[in-house]
Amino acid sequence: MKRVAGVRGQFYPKNCSEIEKMIQKWNRILDEKLSDKKLLKEVPRAIIVPHAGYIYSGFTANFAYRLLANSKAKRVIVIGPSHRVYIDGLSGSTQEYYETPCQDLEIDIEYLEKIKKHFPIGFSQKAHSTEHSTETQMPLIKHYLPHAKVIEFIYGKADYRKIAKLIKDLLKDRDNVVVISTDLSHFYTLDNAKKLDNICLNGMLKKDISILDKGCEACGMIGVKAMLQVADEVDLTVDLLDYRTSADASGDESSVVGYVSAYLK
Repeated sequence: MKRVAGVRGQFYPKNCSEIEKMIQKWNRILDEKLSDKKLLKEVPRAIIVPHAGYIYSGFTANFAYRLLANSKAKRVIVIGPSHRVYIDGLSGSTQEYYETPCQDLEIDIEYLEKIKKHFPIGFSQKAHSTEHSTETQMPLIKHYLPHAKVIEFIYGKADYRKIAKLIKDLLKDRDNVVVISTDLSHFYTLDNAKKLDNICLNGMLKKDISILDKGCEACGMIGVKAMLQVADEVDLTVDLLDYRTSADASGDESSVVGYVSAYLK
């Protein structure tokens, strides 16, 4: 029973060696350019990361995962939006392993069963099979927390407040960390994208969901809102790590996608 890597070779390289080379490059840039090296010692309880192709958003996501490695978490719960299949509520992968090019991750089925006793969780194998919002996280988790178990949740039409209750419960266990997957605005000019994305960034920093409703177009809005509600309730701070758009990689400023990474502690 394996959650096969459905977008391997599309959103990220097929081969582990290629992924490792990318991670080494990103970290070399961080080590050379980051002025405040103390930041790399932070220990997040949760992170917000993008899920586009690694050539576009990999650096942004990697920054957050480098910090997440400090948590030495035993369990990583990844929550992302469904892009291809309609889901009513939240769906969890009930397979035993999650395939990555750098060896499989174990899915914590026993823990998932405990969660299902208290929270309404369904299962849509079709939705999970090619969902990139969660799959793109797994090679990075394998690199930075190679012995951690994972749980994959994807959502469609869902009440963010219900997901917030789940996240709040998950974070009571210090062995857990939560990954919220989202990209920002899609296919605007660079100037317009930055205006819209700044609304998202401002809402995240202020932990103010009402700000997000004033123009933020994050595709993982439900997950972000849920995480910010929890941050407000349990007094987690939110700090941004990196913001960029696809134009940074492609040079095309006429139609861009925005990406952000942040950590919560």
